[in-house]
Amino acid sequence: MNKTFTIICPTDFSECSLNAIEYAAKLGEKYNADLFLVHVPNKEDYQKLSSGTIGIDDQYGFINKKLQNLVQTVNEESLTKGLKSCTAEFVEGKTVDTILEFAESKNADLIVMGTEGVNDFKKNFIGTRASKVVDRSSVDVFLIPRKVYFKAPRKFVYATDYLEEDKIAVQKIVELAGFFESEIDIVHVGTKIKVIDKSLHLTMVQELKPFIRYEKINYVLKSYRDEPGLGLENYLITSKGDVLVTLSTKKSWFDQLFAQNLSRKMSYFINKPFLVLKTA
Repeated sequence: MNKTFTIICPTDFSECSLNAIEYAAKLGEKYNADLFLVHVPNKEDYQKLSSGTIGIDDQYGFINKKLQNLVQTVNEESLTKGLKSCTAEFVEGKTVDTILEFAESKNADLIVMGTEGVNDFKKNFIGTRASKVVDRSSVDVFLIPRKVYFKAPRKFVYATDYLEEDKIAVQKIVELAGFFESEIDIVHVGTKIKVIDKSLHLTMVQELKPFIRYEKINYVLKSYRDEPGLGLENYLITSKGDVLVTLSTKKSWFDQLFAQNLSRKMSYFINKPFLVLKTA
């Protein structure tokens, strides 16, 4: 018996986390998934609120009611469209640790979470908590910035650095893109095209084409004068990409692009959904 696809969606009831729930529910419809909403309370905030006439237990009760209202809304909207189930849990602990432990306990396939995006840019391009979840998660993470509302993606842009794991990553993208009949651009961006890049690109195309059976795939090799991160942003804009996808491994381009070369001008990345794929 095949395992049901499982999606975890943390929520703190902020606008960006509510947008993430919408994405999680829509993806859950396509995957026929079980969706788990999880809220990790900030005890310090609740204690401040409870310093008046409302006790902390009352606050927790109020939060539980909000969670159940979210569950009811998701179920009413999505159960008839393919979502298998939606439930919610209230789990105490350190936020990032608790999210990851909860995902592991549910044998999750995907974490969908909101990020403040541009608003958190001073600290981290995808927000401190979100970046920690991405860094430490063993499962794929789909980040949804604030002010980004669900729309069916027309094009996924997968940033590759010619890794063997690309075969696994592209299979995942093909499954997701197939739900929406989306295009996929598999793109390598460099500061200048070297002979080795052309050779690696040709090899990748030759290996992937017979392995991946999906008609709407474009293989792209691009060079820009800017650093690779800004070049990729340029490509995303000109190609009208809807979702950026990258692979996160110890040796991945993810680290090169976002840990070392991120520029403050790269606002496009943090205003579009961003899917980070993990490999075993």
